[in-house]
Amino acid sequence: MPYDSDERPCRIVARRAGPLLVEGPVDVTLEDGTTVSSDRFCVALCTCRRSRTYPWCDTSHRHSEPPVRHRF
Repeated sequence: MPYDSDERPCRIVARRAGPLLVEGPVDVTLEDGTTVSSDRFCVALCTCRRSRTYPWCDTSHRHSEPPVRHRF
């Protein structure tokens, strides 16, 4: 997607066993269509769905067993 020369593209850092780190501020649209916002310079988006503050990461992934991966 093209962007203006004055704008920087959004930077997202993916971690294998952790959240997506997104340079902010961000607006996140959830499955039900609602939008949540953060004006922080960097936000952590939960990818494990264990967070009590979903879509924001609360580090719940650190305290639980990794999901079982099935081979097909």
